[in-house]
Amino acid sequence: MAVLVLFGALALAVGGCVCVVWAERGGPRWVRVVATATLGAGELLRRSGKSRRRSVSGNDGGGE
Repeated sequence: MAVLVLFGALALAVGGCVCVVWAERGGPRWVRVVATATLGAGELLRRSGKSRRRSVSGNDGGGE
């Protein structure tokens, strides 16, 4: 079951990347919508990773 979930996530990621490239070349409207959603999701993941790293590195335990 876990393999199917991972395969589905991989298929979504690859499909999103294909839509981003296709939208850059002037694809149909639905491709541009999917590309925008893919780029937005990537930006959210990037920001959450940065904030998580800051909170971990900022908490060095030397507050006393």
